[in-house]
Amino acid sequence: MKGIVSICCFFSLLVLALAAAIQKLRKIYHSAIKPMEQAYKYNELRAHEISDGEITSKPMVLFLGPWSVGKSSMINYLLGLKDSPYQLYTGAEPTTSEFTVIMHGEKTRSIEGIVMAADSSRSFSPLEKFGQSFLEKLIGIEMPHKLLERVTFVDTPGIIENRKQQERGYPFNDVCQWFIDRADLIFVTFDPTKLDVGLELEMLFRQLKGRESQIRIILNKADNLATQDLMRVYGALFWSLAPLINVTEPPRVYVSSFWPFDYAPDTSRELFKREEISLLEDLNQVIENRMENKIAFIRQHAIRVRIHALLVDRYVQTFKDKMSYFSDPDLVFKEIVDEPDKFFIFKSILAKTNVSKFDLPNREAYQDFFGVNPIGSFKSLSAQCSYSGGCLLDKIEKAITSELPGLLSSINPGKAPPGLSSCEATGCGDKPKNRYRKN
Repeated sequence: MKGIVSICCFFSLLVLALAAAIQKLRKIYHSAIKPMEQAYKYNELRAHEISDGEITSKPMVLFLGPWSVGKSSMINYLLGLKDSPYQLYTGAEPTTSEFTVIMHGEKTRSIEGIVMAADSSRSFSPLEKFGQSFLEKLIGIEMPHKLLERVTFVDTPGIIENRKQQERGYPFNDVCQWFIDRADLIFVTFDPTKLDVGLELEMLFRQLKGRESQIRIILNKADNLATQDLMRVYGALFWSLAPLINVTEPPRVYVSSFWPFDYAPDTSRELFKREEISLLEDLNQVIENRMENKIAFIRQHAIRVRIHALLVDRYVQTFKDKMSYFSDPDLVFKEIVDEPDKFFIFKSILAKTNVSKFDLPNREAYQDFFGVNPIGSFKSLSAQCSYSGGCLLDKIEKAITSELPGLLSSINPGKAPPGLSSCEATGCGDKPKNRYRKN
């Protein structure tokens, strides 16, 4: 009995510590990162707004892939929804036309997308920007389930290569990107009959670039094949995906049949069982490292906001330097935006601020950005300071180099935080390592 009380006390303290860490993360974001976002209109560049609901949300597991490869069946299996009133509809034909968010609730019910987007306490309010046509294709399902107390699943419409994006009635790729940016784990699912890579799947993998550590490839319905045929299909899958995943270490591939039925006879049953156990361990590891991943995500976001502010500041300074009494301001700035390399806009940032070249935004993005945001609407970074509040650049650099690594250290006492003195010590321009990735 004494041991049980001690364990209960330990978990109670752990929950309190995580709650305190989330509140501190919110405070860092609102005091050090969001002011810079707003001052330099970062959301208009990347359309990535972080809400309080997103900071406090559970880990998100995203299911992507061609139609009828077993994405919905896999979610039904993981949650034990087979033959229940709220099981996701499955079939041999394309069945899922909505983005379906499966989350925890006190009772089982479905929620319209319009309601989900209107609720600011949830992490889905930014989805309103994709329009009413999309919100009609968004549905939430709440249910009292132990696993959903710790994680949220998102089922997506299957990719159909002969359907043009505009025929969906909403920006499908943009919506996918929104979920990809927020997903802690991404299951890209295939089956032995759908290994071809078309234009829409190729676009999807371009959107996944930079998120390779979150990607897991699922070769589903594997018990439909004899062992020798399965080996051939496995090789064909890698052959198809190799040009799309340009990384040294390929994503983990799970080979099994993720549904509640028994495996077909004379197949690799033991292999499929081990693969299923490994996938569940992988999922559990993501859940256990929820807070670490949140901090890494906010820090990566802060790095991008800082780089954007430095670039806008450089555009502002260059414009001021090139202006003279007789200059036409519109022509001067058009030349700077159209030919940034002529004025060393991006090179000067790399040379002076220790920013990684791999983190620099697309040059063409700033043509669109300044097309709707006049250069005169921005102050230089040196002017973004006050006596009581300090400087915006100092605040965000302190968050990147000191506050966020310190918060990470506080929930992992055995791990020393990065150096706290400067961006050079921690590499502000480096992408943070994904904390939950398996070694």
